[in-house]
Amino acid sequence: MKKPPWLKKRIPPYQNLLKVKALLDKEGLHTVCEEARCPNLGECFSQGTATFLILGDICTRDCGFCAVRHGAPAPPVEEEPEQVARAVLKMGLRYAVLTSVTRDDLPDGGASFFAKTIRAIRDQDQQIKIEVLIPDFRGDFSSLKLVLQAAPDVLNHNIETIPRLYLEVRPQADYERSLDLLKRSKSLSPQIPTKSGFMLGLGETRQEVIELMEDLRKAGCELLTIGQYLQPRPDRLPVERYIPLEEFDNFQKIGMKMGFKAVATGPFVRSSFHASEMFKKR
Repeated sequence: MKKPPWLKKRIPPYQNLLKVKALLDKEGLHTVCEEARCPNLGECFSQGTATFLILGDICTRDCGFCAVRHGAPAPPVEEEPEQVARAVLKMGLRYAVLTSVTRDDLPDGGASFFAKTIRAIRDQDQQIKIEVLIPDFRGDFSSLKLVLQAAPDVLNHNIETIPRLYLEVRPQADYERSLDLLKRSKSLSPQIPTKSGFMLGLGETRQEVIELMEDLRKAGCELLTIGQYLQPRPDRLPVERYIPLEEFDNFQKIGMKMGFKAVATGPFVRSSFHASEMFKKR
């Protein structure tokens, strides 16, 4: 399918990208920007920011939309929390975003590493804001509690798509389980804002999108991102439709009327893109 003109992005100066890339490589760190082939990689790296991908770069799940490698991951690197903290400090970040591959092979799903990384960053600088984009931990709410006890500034968990498409898009996940995670987060730590995001262009209808947004609000979700699905490689799900800009604008207005504190929509919007700006709007 031919891409529409609004899906073109200007490539930033290459030397600006290399500064961040070199720092991450020196620490042996991964970013979701690279592993998921995010279209905003150039812009974020050139501005000196990135979304850190902890617990390796191999996922135990194989979602139909995702470019991250699937397989049997290596054991977690014990020094990784301190490595991430050093990188955050060297990059001069005031707002850090942490995510991970899904680690169904670990007893706590990797929750303890989220907590250790949050604390390692705070040990460097108490003023740095931290957003975590977590997996569903297979519905184990003791793992969720472990992350919340480390007091991130935002708890993000992406719903990704409408329930009808879950078997195709997220075959090893569960729509209600993801909603319940967001609901439990607000119950356990009401002071921590919850955030979620999903993609358009996989075959969903307008009414299904609105119903999904209503489900998120009922679960207490406060911050929302909606972006265009882009096929990251040939063996991933194809794009069914490119969403016009006016439809994104319409969903933004609908979301604000529903009571979300901030809604970011657009073709290149991703869950951690300009995350600090969304945090300020809450």
